Amino acid sequence: MEKQPQTTPKNGLIYGLNDRPPFREAFFAALQHLLAIFVAIITPPLIISGALKLDTETTGYLVSMALIASGIATFVQCRRFGFIGTGLLCIQGTSFSFIGPIIAAGTTGGLALVFGSCMAAASVEMIISRLLKYTRKIITPLVSGIVVTLIGMSLIKVGITACGGGAAAQADGTFGSLRYVGLAALVLVLILIFNRSSNRYLRMSSIVIGLATGYVVAWLMGMTDFGLVQSFGGVTVPHPFRFGLDISLSAVLALALIFVITAIEAYGDITANSMISGEPVEGEVFIRRASGGIFADGFNSMISGMLCAFPNSVFAQNNGMIQLTGVASRYVGYYIAGMLVVLGLFPAVGLVFSLMPEPVLGGATLLMFGTVAAAGIRIIAAQEMNRKATLVIAVSFSLGLSVELVPEILCQLPETLRNIFASGITTGGLTAIVANALIRIKE
Repeated sequence: MEKQPQTTPKNGLIYGLNDRPPFREAFFAALQHLLAIFVAIITPPLIISGALKLDTETTGYLVSMALIASGIATFVQCRRFGFIGTGLLCIQGTSFSFIGPIIAAGTTGGLALVFGSCMAAASVEMIISRLLKYTRKIITPLVSGIVVTLIGMSLIKVGITACGGGAAAQADGTFGSLRYVGLAALVLVLILIFNRSSNRYLRMSSIVIGLATGYVVAWLMGMTDFGLVQSFGGVTVPHPFRFGLDISLSAVLALALIFVITAIEAYGDITANSMISGEPVEGEVFIRRASGGIFADGFNSMISGMLCAFPNSVFAQNNGMIQLTGVASRYVGYYIAGMLVVLGLFPAVGLVFSLMPEPVLGGATLLMFGTVAAAGIRIIAAQEMNRKATLVIAVSFSLGLSVELVPEILCQLPETLRNIFASGITTGGLTAIVANALIRIKE
């Protein structure tokens, strides 16, 4: 007998964490998650390959492995094996945070040094996960709320850049043209219209409808060339340790620092995911989930290194997707994982997604990133707003958003520090932890 959704007015979900949606609904929900993450997964290997001047064959292999590794990581997070994983609809994909240190390592020692050092540094995040229950006084709900809000606010910049046409449009002087902004606006408005529908099928399909419509309109406008698909084909078979392994202390230290920050970001993302899914964000159940999710973050990054893929992290944008679709079932994650692996094995299929113009994706992701920021604000609003909390929020947002808005403020710092603090999430998150631990006020 089909399990019925168990919704409550409190979270407004169509399908809760342990509900099993019928195949059609689960497939549509999974497809929308896939559309939200595909480009984000393949972009880091493309950027790194370009910086390291890798050939087309190697680049294609790295992109395929990124998709396969993300599929495996997502399955581990959603399924939860023992203490590894969250057991939530928690999606993992290639992380942008590691691009700088990876390029630095690859320039000096090639891909062997990159993957060897990534695997070694991933153990740092796994160790942090085991100490999580002892750090609850440091990484409090207030801190995690600040981090989640900063994640959403920082990603909004990525979304609006895509709406304007992306980096290519910035380079050729067409950024912000009416055709780009209008296309993004069309997608955003369609998603809003269908998402507010009382029909649950239309609500769950709102992202797909918006993106599909935008894709068709972009094709009619001559912004998409499907002829490129003919140049790709075959099957990509994973070849573990294909590029060999090497290691250096400096590369491991640089990457380890990013894994520490990734653990903080993962904690914030898991907190937002739990809240959106109608699950607790405090207590033993939540701590076990957060600890398992952070451990899986590091464990999956180690597996990624074996497959010759770059480090994985929990994706924030999928939290917004859960809120927009109303589907929090972790079983949907199994479909997403399978789709990612298939796309990795058959690169021609993935190319169809990668050809989607940036304004189309920007219109959808802009809204999703905004919902992530809203989830963070909800976490903050649930805390007691005393003088200390106000000061912690103020200094964290001030410093975090400062480096996002005026990145030139870091130009005189050593390159290592510049790479670490260039992210507003990193700067604001570390500031929140330090400020929350050190500020003492007698009320």
